[in-house]
Amino acid sequence: MRLSEKVIQPAPPDIISMNNMKNFMINLARMSGEILHAYYGNSGFRIYQKNDNSPVTDADLHIEQRLRECIKQKYPDHGIIGEEYGEERPGSDFVWVIDPIDGTISFTAGVPLFGTLIGLLYKGFPVLGLIFQPVLDIMVLGDGFQTTINGQSVKMRKIHRLEEARLLITDVKNINNYKAKKGFEKLQEKCSLMRTWGDCYGYILLARGFGDIMLDPVMKPWDLWPLIPIVQGAGGKITSWTGGAVMDSACCVAAHPSIHQQVIDTLNLV
Repeated sequence: MRLSEKVIQPAPPDIISMNNMKNFMINLARMSGEILHAYYGNSGFRIYQKNDNSPVTDADLHIEQRLRECIKQKYPDHGIIGEEYGEERPGSDFVWVIDPIDGTISFTAGVPLFGTLIGLLYKGFPVLGLIFQPVLDIMVLGDGFQTTINGQSVKMRKIHRLEEARLLITDVKNINNYKAKKGFEKLQEKCSLMRTWGDCYGYILLARGFGDIMLDPVMKPWDLWPLIPIVQGAGGKITSWTGGAVMDSACCVAAHPSIHQQVIDTLNLV
């Protein structure tokens, strides 16, 4: 059964277990930040090209390896899905999802719009998501009901017209490569401004109410799944490009529910 076909979300684990896993997730993120600070701004680390032509660095590999070791030591019966080292026990009730550096291109260019993404699935549903932006020390944690930034609850900005909206995207070229250009150009025309303040940093801006729409036309599970509880906890809606279930999607549209359908309708103009 595909994840998006599951109708009833399983009851979450008890509060004490969830709090323990939240704290553990934060500790993992801090560990990632320490490693990132050791590499960021230096020119000595190696950059490799993967089969899909995306970059990976010594820092990506170092972080994911270290986080995996900690998860297996703390929760040996849990599964792990990571960008660089694949799957381990993916059928477990609890599965940790790791993107060691979301925004590796920014990282290698010295641009501080990158961060670590960590998610937790319970029986196939995302129950926790975290973004840690180490340069500015921004810790975002969402559980689908509440999202906090450095411990303070945040909500997305409620607007009603696209003409008020700030549109964020990582790379406009990806629209041309993966989605219909016409709808995106129309959306760009309607919105008050568009900026490429993307990667995970775009979702930080979204949660804080500084951005209103975040588009990602191509994503992998480790890019996407940690973001779902964050967007939802901040009062947002996150779907596929056509407005469908997002878990099985390879892209996403995130916005406040007050404008989300307008975004979907505009993107899918023919």
